[in-house]
Amino acid sequence: MSARRIFTRPARIAVLAPYLWMALFFLVPFGFVVKISLSQTAIAQPPYLPVFDLAAGWSAIKAAFVALSLDNFRLLVSDNLYVLSCLRSVIVASVSTAILLAIGYPIAYGMARLPKSWQPLAMMLVIVPFWTSFLIRIYAWINILQHDGLLNKILLALHVVAAPVVWLSTDTAMFVGIVYSYLPFMILPLYATLAKLQPSLLEAAADLGASPRRAFWLVTFPLSLPGVGAGVLLCFIPIVGEFVIPDLLAGSDSIMIGQTLWLEFFTNRDWPVASALAVVLLALLLLPLLIYERLQRRQLEGAQ
Repeated sequence: MSARRIFTRPARIAVLAPYLWMALFFLVPFGFVVKISLSQTAIAQPPYLPVFDLAAGWSAIKAAFVALSLDNFRLLVSDNLYVLSCLRSVIVASVSTAILLAIGYPIAYGMARLPKSWQPLAMMLVIVPFWTSFLIRIYAWINILQHDGLLNKILLALHVVAAPVVWLSTDTAMFVGIVYSYLPFMILPLYATLAKLQPSLLEAAADLGASPRRAFWLVTFPLSLPGVGAGVLLCFIPIVGEFVIPDLLAGSDSIMIGQTLWLEFFTNRDWPVASALAVVLLALLLLPLLIYERLQRRQLEGAQ
């Protein structure tokens, strides 16, 4: 029995390691954020009250707990600035994810249909943008989309436009930057799913009288839904909290939740409101994950 326990102890440690990692580097910091979100703004260091002082004794800690409130969350609901920034983030992420899916699916499908010897090259071409810094790639788009940039020069040379078009500081520039930056995150999970599909399934559909288009919608697309779900989540979740691309390429008329967080933390130094906004953002991001996990569980139960 003792030998068996010694043998299984490393396995138990290996199983517990991810949970300990998440607890130490996610739950504990998030607990601090939740505490600050329930505090009040103060002109002090740190810029919020109350501050837990473990050396002051249990009575002081109890008084600090009593002083916590939900005022910051009430402010988020009542102020249009925060409501609109959240709505804009969700809308921008939804539209961007739809565009990414529309572009990424045909590319992934074409990669999966290539000969096996060509697929590694196609995969490398998709991954190549990751070899360059994300910030440098966004600044490159600024040079391309500016008034006398490469795009306007090409359009003028082709006589598509009579005068330079304003691209920068528009939603169009923001969507271009988002789609360009996140396209590999959509292609890779789709390709991983489509590459596993057996050609014999399409041959069987053809033998049963299905046209290529009908075979795609009845066989290929349903079987690729796990890749679609993974790609949508990999794109939608980070786009909701995106800060760099909207700040550099989009206009200042309406800001997203990432920019609002930056302003509250570093410009207004309103840490409690910013922390409350971060908690709301996390709740928005957890919702699609929970929905996806539930759909996956139903699919597994149906397969059994």
